[in-house]
Order: sequence, then C-alpha cells, then structure tokens
Amino acid sequence: MSDDPLLRVDDLSVHFGGNEGILDRLLGDDKGVVRAVDDVSLDIGENDVVALVGESGCGKTTLGKAMIGLQRPTSGTVSFRGQDIWKSDLEPGDIPYKEIRKSLQMVHQDAGNSLDPNRTIFKNLNPALKKWRPELNLVERRELVHQMLDTVGLTPADDYASRYPHQLSGGEAQRTVIVRSMLLEPDLILADEAVSALDVSLRVNLMDLLLELQEMFSTSFVFISHNMANARYLAGRADGRIAVMYLGRIVEIGPADEIIKNPQHPYTKSLLWATSGLSEINDPIETPPVRKIDIPDPENPPSGCRFHTRCPEAREYCASNTPDLSGMSGPSDRHEAACFDAHDRIDYRNSDPIADDFDIDVADDTEQPAD
Repeated sequence: MSDDPLLRVDDLSVHFGGNEGILDRLLGDDKGVVRAVDDVSLDIGENDVVALVGESGCGKTTLGKAMIGLQRPTSGTVSFRGQDIWKSDLEPGDIPYKEIRKSLQMVHQDAGNSLDPNRTIFKNLNPALKKWRPELNLVERRELVHQMLDTVGLTPADDYASRYPHQLSGGEAQRTVIVRSMLLEPDLILADEAVSALDVSLRVNLMDLLLELQEMFSTSFVFISHNMANARYLAGRADGRIAVMYLGRIVEIGPADEIIKNPQHPYTKSLLWATSGLSEINDPIETPPVRKIDIPDPENPPSGCRFHTRCPEAREYCASNTPDLSGMSGPSDRHEAACFDAHDRIDYRNSDPIADDFDIDVADDTEQPAD
C-alpha cells in the first residue's frame, strides 16, 4: 500500500436541515440541524479495505457518499490522489471531475431496485460501458460483460446476460451490481450494506468475492455495515481496518484483529457485546456495557464526548471535553481511539464519575423521611 493515500478525508462535516439563511449562519443559529457527519478525518490507501460500522443513523452511509462525491460536504475536504474532488477551477495536471466520478463507484444495498426491471442484464450493464469506454463497439462491450459475469460466477454468462432482474436471486442480483461497478475499473468502491439482505451463507460467499476482486483488480473498498461480524470477516481477511462510528464521528479505528481482541472505546465494546460469536472473545459479561440503551437525538448531540450519556466509564470531564482520535500504545501504530479513559488522561482520572439516573433516584428515595 502506498504511503500517499488514494483518498483523504480531512475534517469532513455533513449537516442537514436547520436554518440555512445567511443571517442564521452569521448568528450561529443551528436549530434543527442534524450533524450526520462531524469533523471526520480518514485516509484510504491503494488496495485498502476499511469497514465502517455503527448503529443505524450514526452517519456511516452519509460519510461514505461524501467520500465518493455523491454528497457535498458542509465543510472539510475530500481529496482523490491529492486533489479536492469538489475543485471547480481546474489547472493543468488536475484530474477532471468526470474521471474522479468514474474512479469512485458504489454498490447499493438493494441490488434489485438499482437495476431496471424492463431491461435485460446486458442492457442494464451496457450504458455504463458505452459512456465511459466509448472506444469499445457493441461486440466488444458484450464480450467484456460476459467476461465479468464469468468472473463473479454468473455462468453461463450469455444466459445470465439475457435474463431480466426478476429472474435473478438476491445473491445473483448483488453480483450483477458488483459487475456494473467493476466494469469501470474503479480505484475505490463503496459497498453500502452490500450483504445485509442476504442469507448468512450467501454473505460469506459474496464477501469472498469482493476480496477476490480486490486482489484481482487492486481496488480499494469501503465496506459499510451495522454487523461487526461481517466487518471483522472482510477487513480481517484483507488485512484492513475497522472504523467504528457513533453520532457522526469515528470513535475508534484500527486493524480488525486489534479492534476485536483489544477494543479501547466503550462503544466498540458494546457493539462486540451485542454481536453473536464475538462477545465471548474478550471477558464475557451478562449485562449490556452501557448506562442507557436509547441513542441521543442527532439534532441535539451531547456535549463533550458524545457517548458519555451512555458510557459506564464516563466522568464529569467527558461531559465538557471532546476527545481526539489519537494513537494507542501497542503493536500497531494504526490503532486509534477517541476516549479519555483509554488514554489514561489525568484530568479525566481526577474528575468525578457521572452518576447514573438510577443512582440519583435511589439517593432521592433514601433522603425522604419515613412516615
């Protein structure tokens, strides 16, 4: 993997809704704003694999779309090979936006709805080739489609090319969508919950296919999932990383094996606890390692560390200070966590623990005089 990143995300934020007038911005009125992504920085290398995991609504899909140019950021930058993908005034040597979009592709979660039901598989795949590979004639495009269908196991290719989407199984439709992206020879593919709708056995087969294609075409993958087991399988086998998101921010990132066996952020630990087959790897506990089950409102996220309202290790310092994502001491310099406890901050240690609501209620009860 090159030292220079293929894609760099720097202090990226994506906000939705709220008051968007000039006066509101000048006065700092952000009422009703959903901070889907907040100050995220991330590098993706050549032939790299990063699995983004987190609960629904944590901002992982919005971050992924911003990374490949499908969502304009509110602030921050996304750079492809050192160039801001939203740069409008191109200079000699710059990469045209058209080429950047061709290099950054996406595999959608619902493959069936991303295919035209009134067209055969070949006619679904042909337009992308016709647009991006104008030097190919119809016969050459058809041959290339057949080769890629063979590559992903859709054989006989001529039979599958003449089928309609409703004649495909869920796994076959997902493979077809992968073919559509791979035909453009992209540098990076965003796979958004690409296996979540499939049976467990089919998920493994499809993830193995993605890994084979990554090795075959040296393509980088950003794999979005709410399932830690899927993230571990894909990132682990590719020597990639797992990035854990919570309320718009990456709270921990590192090699898959370290994230699974040596999690540092309490939220990562709670995800592992909730994942069958992974909760027993570390010290097993019976109760959820969170203070509260409910997720805070993304329009009004907690101050300081956003996880402090649910964190069993939270102290008063966490409520008023935001931890940076910084490196952990250990076998890998790629493991980072945004947690005062993990980094053993003195200010954190010297502050008082945050009392649970339950503890407060108990205290109130004991102070009431007896009848």
